Amino acid sequence: MEDKTLFEKIVDREIPAEIIYEDDLCLAFNDIAPQSPTHILIVPKKVIPRLAEANEDDKAVLGHLLFKAREIAENKGLSEEGKGFRVVINNGEHGGETVPHLHVHLLAGRPLLWPPG
Repeated sequence: MEDKTLFEKIVDREIPAEIIYEDDLCLAFNDIAPQSPTHILIVPKKVIPRLAEANEDDKAVLGHLLFKAREIAENKGLSEEGKGFRVVINNGEHGGETVPHLHVHLLAGRPLLWPPG
């Protein structure tokens, strides 16, 4: 059996996290090394190593992750006029991926420049 990813351990409550949302498909929690004042990770409970490895059966969960990002942002007041947020999915080493478990970054709370990184 392969070792669990960091995010699997958080989903399984083997590692503590400041959880802000959970349902049958995903878990959302504050990033422990935030890159903006609001930095929330939204992780599918099903392990999908990276976006490039998602398959046809993963379409519903991928859509769910984006919808939950929008919902969490709205609940935190990030969708109000004059505010905003960014959603990021890193894929592979050059894409900035550090954990081989697909996850959505919800970033907000300061102006985010373009292009990133």
